[in-house]
Amino acid sequence: MVLQTKRLILRPWEDSDAEDLYQYASHPDVGPIAGWAIHTSVENSREIIQNVLSAPETYAVVLKESGRPVGSIGLMIGKASNIGLPDTEGEIGYWIGVPYWGQGLIPEAVREIIRYGFENLNLGRLWCGYFDGNTKSRRVQEKCGFQYHHSADNVPCALEGVLRKEHISCLSREEWMGKEH
Repeated sequence: MVLQTKRLILRPWEDSDAEDLYQYASHPDVGPIAGWAIHTSVENSREIIQNVLSAPETYAVVLKESGRPVGSIGLMIGKASNIGLPDTEGEIGYWIGVPYWGQGLIPEAVREIIRYGFENLNLGRLWCGYFDGNTKSRRVQEKCGFQYHHSADNVPCALEGVLRKEHISCLSREEWMGKEH
């Protein structure tokens, strides 16, 4: 599946994206706040593409202007989510490279994934989470209409042995349909 917005193409990750992925995922301000380890090499990024980013409904966030990926977004449906969802609900996760912070690209990608999840996949609710201190991620969720639902302490993340406080927000199809989008 390939999705498009005004400025972005959301498409599956490819092995040939490893250098671009490494360029952004090796930055210390990106992965750790989202709960995953800094990429250590292009080969490490290639392995992540093959083993993690190849999951269903996981997309490279590609700038139409350059044709190059600058971030990632995914929709984990039902059991694919780590927050225990039924098959009629999904969780959105995302990140973008530091040079592209503050340009509204991730809210643009999230809005398209929301539309796709509700209109094409017929999901009833979408969820998003962010770890304590990740105010940029919280702002994306607020801009996209998600409402705070609950917080959970001692949540394991992809950093080995690290537990974090996670804040979870939710958006129902009814809430989304009631807003202009």
